[in-house]
Amino acid sequence: MSIITLLWPAFVLAILLVFIHAIFGLEIIKRGVIFTDLAIGQVAAIGVAVSLLLFEGRYTFMLTLCFALIGAFLISVATHRVRHIEAFIGMLYALGASAIIVLLSNTAEGTELFSKLLATDILFTSPDDLIEPLLLYSGVAALFFGFYPRVEGFLREMLFFGLLALTVTSSVQLAGVLVVFVLLIVPAFLALQQQKFPKLLFAWVAGSAIIITAMTGSYYADLPTGYSIVFVASLTGVTAALLFG
Repeated sequence: MSIITLLWPAFVLAILLVFIHAIFGLEIIKRGVIFTDLAIGQVAAIGVAVSLLLFEGRYTFMLTLCFALIGAFLISVATHRVRHIEAFIGMLYALGASAIIVLLSNTAEGTELFSKLLATDILFTSPDDLIEPLLLYSGVAALFFGFYPRVEGFLREMLFFGLLALTVTSSVQLAGVLVVFVLLIVPAFLALQQQKFPKLLFAWVAGSAIIITAMTGSYYADLPTGYSIVFVASLTGVTAALLFG
């Protein structure tokens, strides 16, 4: 059995993740708030921890979305009221990370759960797992391209961070906080380093190549898939920055 036959659902999920995160990544880098997605993702992951701790894994999507929207709202308000916004976002990330450790500290599998929240193994995704992200990301992309350019001011901020929170709610559960971060930043960063091709198209192609390469390598080398994606994507971004920056 070929690797494509075996892992095609995982490859499709990977391309879907790159597709939606590259859209937000280009905007995030232009705004200069690079760690926004990491902070929202970390706060969203509190919802997963609460679900595991209090509800035996139930209501995960709802709880994760609630915490993601809280993070998005706080950053939207801070954008207009806080002078050093990157410092605020860094503190919000630290708050989310420490809250998860505190919540999971008394569980037997706390360390393992925290590791999975950072980077999940998406290698053996099933075809049924593709339905929800396909519908969700298509809707988010339609709203982003259809309504986001038409609004201004605080409403624009809330729409952007609300759509980002909705996306992160799904992707954190599917791939983990660190994977979400590199998929948001690295493809967009690579696209902005070149002038030859359309930025979004380049980000989609480069990001897809990176994540599929990392997944294939992790499969053959029996490595943790999530962290392999983070490593390969980060290495590619750092190398490109040094060579072409």
